[in-house]
Amino acid sequence: MHSLMDRTPGTRHIPLSPPDDGRPRSLFVDGHFPRRRGLVLCVAALFGFALTVVWSHEFVDQTIGANVAGALLGQDAATASLGSFLVGIAFALATGVAGTFTACNVAVFSAMAPMAGQARSRRGRLIRLLGPLGYLAAGSVAVSAAYGVVVALMGTRMPQFQLGSPGADGFPPVLVQAMVTFGVIGIVLLWLGLASLGLVPDPLARLSERFPNAPLVVMGALIGGFLIGRPYPLFRRLFHDAAESGNVLYGAAAFSLQALGNLVVMGVLLAGITLLAGERLHRWMSARPGRASAVIAAAFIAAGVFMILYWDVRMLARRDLIWFPMAPWA
Repeated sequence: MHSLMDRTPGTRHIPLSPPDDGRPRSLFVDGHFPRRRGLVLCVAALFGFALTVVWSHEFVDQTIGANVAGALLGQDAATASLGSFLVGIAFALATGVAGTFTACNVAVFSAMAPMAGQARSRRGRLIRLLGPLGYLAAGSVAVSAAYGVVVALMGTRMPQFQLGSPGADGFPPVLVQAMVTFGVIGIVLLWLGLASLGLVPDPLARLSERFPNAPLVVMGALIGGFLIGRPYPLFRRLFHDAAESGNVLYGAAAFSLQALGNLVVMGVLLAGITLLAGERLHRWMSARPGRASAVIAAAFIAAGVFMILYWDVRMLARRDLIWFPMAPWA
């Protein structure tokens, strides 16, 4: 069996090819699992839990999101007029970038882990990066554009127009949609993380046999799915505008750009890491089988735990139905 070897002087040679046990592999599960899987699981889950405790949506949505959107648009995003197709498109892209660090989008950074450290040299690093980002974007646009068409067709009958009133019994439909959407996405991310550790079956293994880049498209689809549950105030403005327009082309274009805007910061960070530390990161991951799986698993598990706890458990706590620890500023 041919295998890549670690040629670093003074170190023992370690086979880097996946174990030949006949099992199908995917981009997220290479068959080399870390020895301390329990430790990776616990640390990643603890990080997701801690992030849920300290997260302040007021700070992220207003201080970061609204200010970034305002700077990109050159005016207050909360009061900006969306009177034309082009203005709406610009608003969609700007608020997509501004919403990068909101609670309904922060899990996008877990997609960096499978793509980090793949480049072996400086030559062609950015070109190698364009392929994975393209597959990620394709999955994201497919889901977000389809949802934009649905919104334009359904109009004001969508749950986002039923916000409810403070103190009302039960949950407003928009919040129920957010809890269900992000809860499901959180479970999927958590399962992918556990699969990367070899603790559960890899759900993408068979699909990856025929389409090796399918996991990236699936990850992109999950990112596009963020829009389905997103209660972010600036996105609600775009949502209402698309629904009231009844224009399916506008709905598809605006929602696609909103989703692509969510990927911009992640793409820039990944490009920077690839250029500045890609070779060292690749050597570090290749030096010991299991390291890449540990990084991917930790990213997915932390993101999945955060999604489930923040959008379901903490949401119940905010309605005084259960208790959940929250920082004073959260």
